[in-house]
Amino acid sequence: MALDNKILERAIARQRQDLEERRQRFQSRAARIYAGIPRVAEIDRELRGTMGQIVSSAFRRGADPTSAIQALKERNLSLQRERAQLLAAHGYSADALEEKPLCPTCNDSGFTARGPCRCLMAYYTREQNRELSKLLDLGNQSFDTFDFSWYSTDYWPEEKSSPRENMEIVYELCANYAHSFSPRSTNLLMTGAPGLGKTFLSACIAREVSDAGFSVVYDTAAHIFSQFESGKFGRENPYDEDANADIHRYLHCDLLIADDLGSEMATALVTSALYQIVNTRLITGKQTILNTNLPLSELGRRYGAATLSRIEGDYQILTFFGEDIRKLKLR
Repeated sequence: MALDNKILERAIARQRQDLEERRQRFQSRAARIYAGIPRVAEIDRELRGTMGQIVSSAFRRGADPTSAIQALKERNLSLQRERAQLLAAHGYSADALEEKPLCPTCNDSGFTARGPCRCLMAYYTREQNRELSKLLDLGNQSFDTFDFSWYSTDYWPEEKSSPRENMEIVYELCANYAHSFSPRSTNLLMTGAPGLGKTFLSACIAREVSDAGFSVVYDTAAHIFSQFESGKFGRENPYDEDANADIHRYLHCDLLIADDLGSEMATALVTSALYQIVNTRLITGKQTILNTNLPLSELGRRYGAATLSRIEGDYQILTFFGEDIRKLKLR
């Protein structure tokens, strides 16, 4: 599972910010307790300071410190009981002054010997979904809210089925793809006229795969190719982003979703960039979803036979047809 460094850095920063805010809240609570119960402050100072004093004193006299240590332990236990009673009498829990880690697995470091801890990965997923939400409506776009009623049940002879029947099949394929996503999953090409649900189902997949802990990058084809252009020629980046870092994300994330392929200006660089994306991700076993309004024949004419051959050979092709849902909603 590949982690997106850009998202991981944000997750680490967010986790550290939350831990710092928690530490400050703990310190404020401790200050209130000490101010309201001065005896508790005295007890804590004694508990922090007596151990070293008694042991060092015993060694200076050349005596066996065992008895002194035993006396200290008994004294400390007595102080702890007194503190617990004082805290309880003022409505606090016995451990109100104990700053325990939120995650006992990594002690709030965010990492274990095996890599990022589950607590950090929860932040990673939230940050990734926040990034995806810049272009996708993850709040409303989910498999549960998909509405088949916008698709006609009228038979289309050229497609040998109705738009409704076709979408029921496409929906099932997309849902299974999302729920069972793994490094062994296939690649998808969603093709069809505008307004038929390609972006909606892509968002559903992105959401499920991201929640499963995989790195997902969703972007428009136009922006992807713009970043390749900036990275190749060192041109000023209008998006104020690190083009080379974005190119690395496009090539190495677990799932790349490139939306609206074909809407960008056709250039030799675009043709080369798409081939690099498709070919590199196939070689490295990374999954890709391409969305386009163009038919396969037009993809071959626009991006070349080599790219089309790889798409036809290694992508599952999902065809969308029917009436434009956006136009139907406006009527």
